[in-house]
Amino acid sequence: MSWSELSRWWVDEVAGDPAYEQVVTPMLLEALRPTTGAIYLDLGSGDGRVMREVVKTGAAVHGLDISPELAGRSSQWGSAIVGNLPDLGFIEGRPYDGAYSVLVIEHLPDHEAFFRSVASVVVSGGVLALVMNHPVWTAPSSSPITDSDGEVLWRPGDYFSSGTTEEPAGEGQVTFHHRTLSSLLNAAADAGWALERMVEAPHHEFEDQQGIPRLLTCRWRLLP
Repeated sequence: MSWSELSRWWVDEVAGDPAYEQVVTPMLLEALRPTTGAIYLDLGSGDGRVMREVVKTGAAVHGLDISPELAGRSSQWGSAIVGNLPDLGFIEGRPYDGAYSVLVIEHLPDHEAFFRSVASVVVSGGVLALVMNHPVWTAPSSSPITDSDGEVLWRPGDYFSSGTTEEPAGEGQVTFHHRTLSSLLNAAADAGWALERMVEAPHHEFEDQQGIPRLLTCRWRLLP
């Protein structure tokens, strides 16, 4: 099932999840550090709730989403177009001061092409901020486990595999592509992105999983 077909599930899922506004969006804003007057590209803009918060800082945002319905929703906060990542070849020149993406890259089959494509539409010295599921979390067969004493530990699964997992999403499934942290950072470096900051966060809901990485945020700057 494609993301276009899952758009209704996504709207309902995010609308009922306070973690997006309380945890995910603040992490993105901290990484992006939007500048008044700058123009950013939201890669996978969804219903536009992150766009809304970035626009509040005085920046302008263009949204891009694979779903026409979601692109239409996000257009209330700035212009939005329908597109399929990582293909950004239809964007002429380097019109953006920066780009960002929230919980998207782990669903793309080609993360190397993603970093190259974004580098082609951002000005030299521009920024890229990502919030993603931590690679420890997305590894095939990884999961929290509870031992006989009630302590929550982590089953690492096949961390060094580049495999995928399928997770339920309404009546369909969503594919998560797992990459090691080194694979992600090296792909960004090869595309000309210099890492400025990386933040790892634990699970926001479960106190007994505070020692387990759940989310990862990175901020890069495009080298001249």
